[in-house]
Amino acid sequence: MASEDADENVHRDTGGPDGTAPAQDAGGAGDSGGSGAAEAQPLDPKIAAAVAAAEAAGPAQGETVRIDSWIWAVRLIKTRSLGAAACRGGHVHVNGERVKPAYSLRVGDEVRLRHEGRERVVIVKRLIRKRVGAPVAIQCYIDNSPPPPPREAIAPAGLRDRGTGRPTKRDRRELERLRGLGGLGAPPLGGPGGPQGPSGPGGRPGGR
Repeated sequence: MASEDADENVHRDTGGPDGTAPAQDAGGAGDSGGSGAAEAQPLDPKIAAAVAAAEAAGPAQGETVRIDSWIWAVRLIKTRSLGAAACRGGHVHVNGERVKPAYSLRVGDEVRLRHEGRERVVIVKRLIRKRVGAPVAIQCYIDNSPPPPPREAIAPAGLRDRGTGRPTKRDRRELERLRGLGGLGAPPLGGPGGPQGPSGPGGRPGGR
């Protein structure tokens, strides 16, 4: 009986008489496999469609993508000619280095672009050569840009929002103050030093 109990204990520890893994270990392996399957869950249909569109806009095998073309394709700049001009003007840097319009971009590059008073900092995820819509464009880079400046900091003085109607007298005075036309020390019209010069009683020069 003692030998049979010992054999049973050995079989229980090793998982069976043939030395196979116990059922609990197999279940653990199944759990890890389940977590891997959970990580590979399908993307949202809209995101999947955007990714597919981005891949379709990518270069052919062996082709490269120019930096001026890429920043235009992912909508960081409005036209490709503006992208080339930004590169020539020193406003585009890749991995900290100033680049020319024909620079060949690679996945993982950091692109810094200063345009219209804002700095954009993005990491390249996908290389594309065709301009795509905004939902597709954001699938092509990781955006590390600082927040944009307040609208008041970039709007020219006197700019009014659309739909606010005609300015009131108070609005016009404020606009003149902002434009420097009605600053302190400006002589009033008709007063001393004004266009009509000094006036006497009755509004006649010299009091006559």
